[in-house]
Amino acid sequence: MTMTYSPSGTQPPTGRRPRSRGKRWAVVVACLAVLGVIAWQVMSYFEIPPFTDKGDPVSYGKVDKGKGGGTAQPADSKVLMPTGPDAPFKNARTLADGSHVSVVTLDGKKSGFKGKVWVWAPKEYTDDPKYKNSGFPVMIALPGGPGYGTNYWWAGFNFEENMAKWYKEGRSKPFLLAMPVLNPGPDDKGIYWDGSDIPGQPKMGTWLTEDVPDLMRANFRTLKSRDGWAFMGSSTGGFAGLKAVLKHPDKFKAVIANGPDVIPDSPLWKGHEKEKAENNPEVLAKQLIAAKGPDVYLAFQVGTRESNKHTLPDVQKFIATYGKGPVHTNLKVIEGGRHDGATYAPNLGEGPLQWISEHIEGPTPSS
Repeated sequence: MTMTYSPSGTQPPTGRRPRSRGKRWAVVVACLAVLGVIAWQVMSYFEIPPFTDKGDPVSYGKVDKGKGGGTAQPADSKVLMPTGPDAPFKNARTLADGSHVSVVTLDGKKSGFKGKVWVWAPKEYTDDPKYKNSGFPVMIALPGGPGYGTNYWWAGFNFEENMAKWYKEGRSKPFLLAMPVLNPGPDDKGIYWDGSDIPGQPKMGTWLTEDVPDLMRANFRTLKSRDGWAFMGSSTGGFAGLKAVLKHPDKFKAVIANGPDVIPDSPLWKGHEKEKAENNPEVLAKQLIAAKGPDVYLAFQVGTRESNKHTLPDVQKFIATYGKGPVHTNLKVIEGGRHDGATYAPNLGEGPLQWISEHIEGPTPSS
């Protein structure tokens, strides 16, 4: 068999027209574009500058200026416009709808404690013209676990995304979220602070009930009365929120307590029995009933497979004993639920949020 070679050493014609240089470049450009998109997505996911807005300044609750230069007026007398000063919030996470979870290190003037607070505002707060001068309700969301250094509500379980969805579905008010650290240090030695002012310890009760609300009032349009203020928390955070509402019913109206203790049990209370009783939800509920108010709304979520087998019966006993008069209670038992945020977070929108929202004020559209 004779083989024929071209003088130039190239392969003989195959019957197909060779691809033009323009088409080859088009393929190269397309491939580079695809690689660029993939690289952008990867760098954005891992928050590699400049493909992320993490750390950028975020502004909330600014007082609008009218065309004449005057300060915008509140929608009604119930609204408290931002009191200032503006906090230097930095973006921690941007949601798909463009809203931001941001973080600031708050130097608590009343507690003397300094720690991180994450905040989030729904799009209705920032973008809806009919609410531009309206006051929004605030939910202070507390973590379980160590409750120090980070807070799983700010990034975990699609919490903010679900809060936005539940509002659109009519299951919740459009809460502003404040997500502060719960403890002043890690609980790796079985030490925690019960969200309280334990003698000789950082004043975590004052931090949660005074400094964090002051931060929200300074930077957001809120509501003057307790009707716009609630807590939500898990485990020790659930206890702290429950105790805060019962201890300060003049400031807070409702709480969702997930898998909580119903009595203070930090080892730091040793030698401080008087102060411990002053922070005991059972004692506080009894006092509130005797005083005949004001009304508070306590929603509980408890799983049937809690790590502490006493949690469900303890909550049920608390409700049976103290759920009367001004103490209104609601219990959601989660079948198969465990003692973790993965159990509690998705179930918030399955009843508890709607129940407390029926008793929470605002926002009222601007006239």
